[in-house]
Amino acid sequence: MIRIENLVKVFSPGTADETWALNNITLKVNKGDFITIIGSNGAGKSTLYNAISGTIPVTSGRIFIRDEAGSGDPDAARGIPRNRANGEREITREAEYRRFRYIGRIFQNPLLGTAGRMSLEDNMMICHRKGYRGLRISLNKRMREDFREQLRVLDMGLENRLQDNVELFSGGQRQALTLLMTVMSRPSLLLLDEHTAALDPRNAELIMDLTVKFARDYCLTVMMVTHNMNQALEFGSRLLMMDGGEIILDIDEAEKAKLSAADIVQRFRNIKKKELASDEILLGT
Repeated sequence: MIRIENLVKVFSPGTADETWALNNITLKVNKGDFITIIGSNGAGKSTLYNAISGTIPVTSGRIFIRDEAGSGDPDAARGIPRNRANGEREITREAEYRRFRYIGRIFQNPLLGTAGRMSLEDNMMICHRKGYRGLRISLNKRMREDFREQLRVLDMGLENRLQDNVELFSGGQRQALTLLMTVMSRPSLLLLDEHTAALDPRNAELIMDLTVKFARDYCLTVMMVTHNMNQALEFGSRLLMMDGGEIILDIDEAEKAKLSAADIVQRFRNIKKKELASDEILLGT
Protein backbone atom coordinates (compact mmCIF):
# COMPACT_ATOMS: atom_id res chain seq x y z
CA MET A 1 0.00 0.00 0.00
CA ILE A 2 2.61 2.55 1.10
CA ARG A 3 6.29 2.00 1.73
CA ILE A 4 8.72 4.52 3.17
CA GLU A 5 12.48 4.08 2.91
CA ASN A 6 14.98 5.98 5.08
CA LEU A 7 12.90 9.16 5.18
CA VAL A 8 14.65 12.25 6.54
CA LYS A 9 13.31 15.77 7.00
CA VAL A 10 15.63 18.44 8.35
CA PHE A 11 14.36 21.96 8.95
CA SER A 12 16.84 24.87 8.79
CA PRO A 13 19.82 22.64 7.93
CA GLY A 14 23.26 24.02 8.72
CA THR A 15 21.93 26.66 11.08
CA ALA A 16 21.65 26.99 14.85
CA ASP A 17 17.95 26.09 14.47
CA GLU A 18 18.60 22.82 12.60
CA THR A 19 15.93 20.27 13.54
CA TRP A 20 15.70 16.64 12.46
CA ALA A 21 11.93 16.25 12.37
CA LEU A 22 12.16 12.82 10.68
CA ASN A 23 15.23 10.73 11.32
CA ASN A 24 15.62 7.81 8.91
CA ILE A 25 12.01 6.58 9.02
CA THR A 26 11.35 3.21 7.36
CA LEU A 27 7.77 1.95 7.37
CA LYS A 28 5.53 -0.40 5.41
CA VAL A 29 1.75 0.04 5.57
CA ASN A 30 -0.24 -2.89 4.22
CA LYS A 31 -3.65 -2.70 2.59
CA GLY A 32 -6.35 -2.79 5.26
CA ASP A 33 -4.06 -1.72 8.12
CA PHE A 34 -5.60 0.56 10.74
CA ILE A 35 -2.56 2.11 12.40
CA THR A 36 -2.76 4.35 15.45
CA ILE A 37 0.20 6.67 16.04
CA ILE A 38 1.13 8.21 19.38
CA GLY A 39 3.93 10.42 20.64
CA SER A 40 4.49 13.69 22.46
CA ASN A 41 4.43 17.04 20.72
CA GLY A 42 7.43 17.33 18.43
CA ALA A 43 7.75 13.58 17.97
CA GLY A 44 7.39 13.92 14.18
CA LYS A 45 3.82 12.71 13.67
CA SER A 46 2.53 15.69 11.70
CA THR A 47 5.77 15.95 9.73
CA LEU A 48 5.38 12.33 8.70
CA TYR A 49 1.84 13.06 7.49
CA ASN A 50 3.04 16.16 5.65
CA ALA A 51 5.72 14.12 3.90
CA ILE A 52 3.27 11.38 2.89
CA SER A 53 0.66 13.84 1.61
CA GLY A 54 3.23 16.02 -0.20
CA THR A 55 2.69 19.15 1.89
CA ILE A 56 6.44 19.47 2.47
CA PRO A 57 9.44 18.21 0.49
CA VAL A 58 11.65 15.67 2.22
CA THR A 59 15.39 16.03 2.70
CA SER A 60 16.15 12.46 1.65
CA GLY A 61 14.54 9.05 1.42
CA ARG A 62 11.80 7.65 -0.79
CA ILE A 63 8.03 7.09 -0.63
CA PHE A 64 6.25 4.45 -2.73
CA ILE A 65 2.54 3.72 -3.05
CA ARG A 66 0.33 1.06 -4.55
CA ASP A 67 -3.03 2.64 -5.31
CA GLU A 68 -5.46 -0.21 -4.65
CA ALA A 69 -8.68 1.75 -4.15
CA GLY A 70 -11.71 0.84 -6.24
CA SER A 71 -11.57 -1.75 -8.99
CA GLY A 72 -9.47 -2.38 -12.07
CA ASP A 73 -6.44 -0.14 -12.50
CA PRO A 74 -7.24 3.21 -10.87
CA ASP A 75 -3.86 4.67 -11.80
CA ALA A 76 -4.48 4.01 -15.46
CA ALA A 77 -7.95 5.52 -15.17
CA ARG A 78 -6.41 8.66 -13.69
CA GLY A 79 -3.69 8.85 -16.31
CA ILE A 80 -0.95 8.08 -13.77
CA PRO A 81 1.65 5.59 -15.01
CA ARG A 82 3.06 2.86 -12.82
CA ASN A 83 6.82 2.54 -12.87
CA ARG A 84 7.54 -0.64 -10.93
CA ALA A 85 6.85 -4.26 -11.84
CA ASN A 86 5.02 -4.92 -8.54
CA GLY A 87 2.55 -2.09 -9.07
CA GLU A 88 4.35 0.38 -6.80
CA ARG A 89 5.40 3.78 -7.98
CA GLU A 90 7.50 6.40 -6.32
CA ILE A 91 5.72 9.57 -5.19
CA THR A 92 8.55 11.21 -3.22
CA ARG A 93 8.59 14.27 -5.48
CA GLU A 94 4.99 14.10 -6.66
CA ALA A 95 2.93 17.27 -6.19
CA GLU A 96 0.41 17.43 -3.35
CA TYR A 97 -2.54 17.99 -5.68
CA ARG A 98 -1.75 14.73 -7.48
CA ARG A 99 -1.56 12.76 -4.24
CA PHE A 100 -4.94 14.23 -3.28
CA ARG A 101 -6.48 11.82 -5.79
CA TYR A 102 -5.66 8.80 -3.63
CA ILE A 103 -4.63 10.12 -0.19
CA GLY A 104 -7.36 11.57 2.05
CA ARG A 105 -6.49 13.63 5.11
CA ILE A 106 -8.72 14.87 7.93
CA PHE A 107 -7.42 17.48 10.36
CA GLN A 108 -8.16 18.27 13.99
CA ASN A 109 -10.06 21.46 13.12
CA PRO A 110 -13.54 20.44 11.85
CA LEU A 111 -13.76 23.65 9.81
CA LEU A 112 -10.91 22.69 7.49
CA GLY A 113 -12.58 19.81 5.68
CA THR A 114 -15.57 21.64 4.23
CA ALA A 115 -16.36 24.93 2.48
CA GLY A 116 -18.53 26.75 5.01
CA ARG A 117 -20.07 29.28 2.61
CA MET A 118 -21.17 26.62 0.16
CA SER A 119 -24.24 24.45 0.50
CA LEU A 120 -24.06 20.88 1.71
CA GLU A 121 -24.93 19.52 -1.73
CA ASP A 122 -22.23 21.67 -3.37
CA ASN A 123 -19.66 20.38 -0.88
CA MET A 124 -20.63 16.83 -1.74
CA MET A 125 -20.44 17.59 -5.46
CA ILE A 126 -16.81 18.67 -5.05
CA CYS A 127 -16.10 15.28 -3.54
CA HIS A 128 -18.13 13.52 -6.24
CA ARG A 129 -16.10 15.19 -8.99
CA LYS A 130 -12.80 14.04 -7.47
CA GLY A 131 -11.09 11.74 -9.94
CA TYR A 132 -13.22 12.79 -12.94
CA ARG A 133 -10.50 14.60 -14.78
CA GLY A 134 -11.67 16.86 -17.57
CA LEU A 135 -15.36 16.01 -17.15
CA ARG A 136 -18.16 18.41 -16.28
CA ILE A 137 -20.71 16.83 -13.98
CA SER A 138 -23.94 18.63 -13.13
CA LEU A 139 -25.97 18.17 -9.99
CA ASN A 140 -29.22 16.38 -10.74
CA LYS A 141 -32.13 14.75 -8.94
CA ARG A 142 -30.53 11.32 -8.89
CA MET A 143 -27.35 12.68 -7.32
CA ARG A 144 -29.35 14.47 -4.65
CA GLU A 145 -31.08 11.20 -3.77
CA ASP A 146 -27.69 9.46 -3.62
CA PHE A 147 -26.37 12.20 -1.33
CA ARG A 148 -29.39 11.87 0.96
CA GLU A 149 -28.87 8.12 1.19
CA GLN A 150 -25.21 8.57 2.07
CA LEU A 151 -25.98 11.26 4.65
CA ARG A 152 -28.53 9.06 6.43
CA VAL A 153 -25.62 6.91 7.61
CA LEU A 154 -24.50 9.80 9.82
CA ASP A 155 -27.86 9.80 11.64
CA MET A 156 -27.70 13.59 12.07
CA GLY A 157 -30.62 14.67 9.90
CA LEU A 158 -28.30 16.26 7.34
CA GLU A 159 -30.09 14.48 4.51
CA ASN A 160 -32.83 17.09 4.95
CA ARG A 161 -30.44 20.06 4.77
CA LEU A 162 -28.85 19.77 1.34
CA GLN A 163 -29.44 23.43 0.51
CA ASP A 164 -28.12 24.77 3.84
CA ASN A 165 -24.66 26.32 3.94
CA VAL A 166 -22.25 24.14 5.88
CA GLU A 167 -21.18 27.06 8.11
CA LEU A 168 -24.56 26.60 9.86
CA PHE A 169 -23.59 23.11 11.07
CA SER A 170 -21.96 22.24 14.40
CA GLY A 171 -18.33 21.16 14.66
CA GLY A 172 -19.36 17.54 15.12
CA GLN A 173 -21.63 17.67 12.08
CA ARG A 174 -18.91 19.21 9.94
CA GLN A 175 -16.32 16.64 11.01
CA ALA A 176 -18.76 13.80 10.33
CA LEU A 177 -19.46 15.33 6.93
CA THR A 178 -15.73 15.65 6.22
CA LEU A 179 -15.25 11.99 7.10
CA LEU A 180 -18.14 10.91 4.87
CA MET A 181 -16.97 13.02 1.93
CA THR A 182 -13.43 11.70 2.23
CA VAL A 183 -14.65 8.11 2.30
CA MET A 184 -16.89 8.78 -0.70
CA SER A 185 -13.78 9.63 -2.72
CA ARG A 186 -12.44 6.11 -2.05
CA PRO A 187 -8.91 7.03 -0.94
CA SER A 188 -6.21 4.38 -1.04
CA LEU A 189 -4.90 5.81 2.24
CA LEU A 190 -6.79 7.80 4.88
CA LEU A 191 -4.71 10.01 7.20
CA LEU A 192 -6.51 11.07 10.39
CA ASP A 193 -4.68 13.88 12.19
CA GLU A 194 -6.20 13.94 15.70
CA HIS A 195 -9.59 14.21 14.01
CA THR A 196 -11.58 13.93 17.26
CA ALA A 197 -9.40 16.10 19.52
CA ALA A 198 -11.37 19.34 19.03
CA LEU A 199 -14.77 17.74 19.66
CA ASP A 200 -16.75 17.27 22.85
CA PRO A 201 -16.78 13.69 24.22
CA ARG A 202 -20.16 12.79 22.70
CA ASN A 203 -19.23 13.94 19.21
CA ALA A 204 -15.73 12.45 19.52
CA GLU A 205 -17.29 9.07 20.28
CA LEU A 206 -19.69 9.44 17.35
CA ILE A 207 -16.87 10.28 14.93
CA MET A 208 -14.80 7.33 16.13
CA ASP A 209 -17.78 5.00 15.68
CA LEU A 210 -18.20 6.28 12.12
CA THR A 211 -14.46 5.94 11.49
CA VAL A 212 -14.47 2.29 12.52
CA LYS A 213 -17.63 1.61 10.51
CA PHE A 214 -16.28 3.21 7.33
CA ALA A 215 -12.88 1.55 7.71
CA ARG A 216 -14.60 -1.84 8.00
CA ASP A 217 -17.29 -1.34 5.37
CA TYR A 218 -14.95 0.10 2.73
CA CYS A 219 -11.80 -1.88 3.64
CA LEU A 220 -9.90 1.38 4.12
CA THR A 221 -6.22 1.65 4.94
CA VAL A 222 -6.03 4.11 7.85
CA MET A 223 -3.32 5.91 9.79
CA MET A 224 -4.64 7.78 12.84
CA VAL A 225 -2.60 10.17 14.98
CA THR A 226 -3.96 10.52 18.50
CA HIS A 227 -2.75 11.94 21.80
CA ASN A 228 -5.06 9.56 23.64
CA MET A 229 -3.19 6.41 24.65
CA ASN A 230 -6.39 4.59 25.58
CA GLN A 231 -7.88 5.40 22.17
CA ALA A 232 -4.70 4.18 20.47
CA LEU A 233 -4.95 0.87 22.30
CA GLU A 234 -8.68 0.43 21.76
CA PHE A 235 -8.79 1.08 18.03
CA GLY A 236 -6.87 -0.23 15.08
CA SER A 237 -4.82 -3.26 14.17
CA ARG A 238 -1.37 -1.80 14.79
CA LEU A 239 0.22 0.84 17.02
CA LEU A 240 3.25 3.02 16.33
CA MET A 241 4.99 5.24 18.86
CA MET A 242 7.20 8.10 17.66
CA ASP A 243 9.81 10.14 19.48
CA GLY A 244 12.48 12.47 18.19
CA GLY A 245 11.53 11.90 14.58
CA GLU A 246 11.86 8.12 14.89
CA ILE A 247 9.46 5.17 15.17
CA ILE A 248 10.50 3.58 18.43
CA LEU A 249 7.66 1.06 18.80
CA ASP A 250 5.68 -0.91 16.19
CA ILE A 251 3.15 -3.19 17.89
CA ASP A 252 0.79 -5.57 16.08
CA GLU A 253 -2.85 -6.20 17.03
CA ALA A 254 -2.28 -9.41 19.00
CA GLU A 255 0.42 -7.86 21.15
CA LYS A 256 -1.45 -4.58 21.54
CA ALA A 257 -4.48 -6.39 22.96
CA LYS A 258 -2.37 -7.52 25.93
CA LEU A 259 -0.97 -4.09 26.79
CA SER A 260 -2.14 -1.21 28.95
CA ALA A 261 -1.22 2.47 28.72
CA ALA A 262 1.21 1.96 31.60
CA ASP A 263 2.91 -0.88 29.69
CA ILE A 264 3.48 1.37 26.68
CA VAL A 265 4.92 4.14 28.85
CA GLN A 266 7.27 1.67 30.53
CA ARG A 267 8.48 0.46 27.13
CA PHE A 268 9.16 4.08 26.21
CA ARG A 269 11.22 4.52 29.37
CA ASN A 270 13.17 1.34 28.66
CA ILE A 271 13.99 2.40 25.10
CA LYS A 272 14.66 6.12 25.58
CA LYS A 273 15.95 6.06 29.17
CA LYS A 274 13.82 9.09 29.99
CA GLU A 275 10.29 10.13 30.89
CA LEU A 276 7.70 11.23 28.33
CA ALA A 277 7.92 14.92 27.51
CA SER A 278 4.20 15.15 28.33
CA ASP A 279 1.92 12.97 30.39
CA GLU A 280 -1.00 13.85 28.13
CA ILE A 281 -0.98 10.55 26.26
CA LEU A 282 -0.56 8.60 29.50
CA LEU A 283 -3.62 10.27 30.97
CA GLY A 284 -5.66 9.65 27.83
CA THR A 285 -6.83 13.26 27.56
